[in-house]
Amino acid sequence: MGEIAELVQKIKKFRDDRDWKQFHNHKDMALSLVLEAAELLEHFQWKNPEEVKKHARENLEEIADELADIAMYVFELSDNLGIDLKRAMIKKLAKNAQKYPVEKAKGKHTKYNKL
Repeated sequence: MGEIAELVQKIKKFRDDRDWKQFHNHKDMALSLVLEAAELLEHFQWKNPEEVKKHARENLEEIADELADIAMYVFELSDNLGIDLKRAMIKKLAKNAQKYPVEKAKGKHTKYNKL
């Protein structure tokens, strides 16, 4: 079993031990994912680049917790939907490579349709 599959099994066991699957419908999982992402953003809101670096160093564990929450929702939601997340990511990387060829996109933050 791969590392992602093992993590998904641990996430599902945690959920199922608490009888929470009943609350983990696709809409609420997607909502929770966005809410956790907003909690991550709070760490950086209103800070200039130097303040962000300092805050990140001093609050790394809290930031890691937020990222873990986000990842767990992503893993569980993809499992609930029957999406092979690894395969989806590889496919998306290939699509992005088409949209952002190195010779046009390197060193630029321009959206693909403006390259």
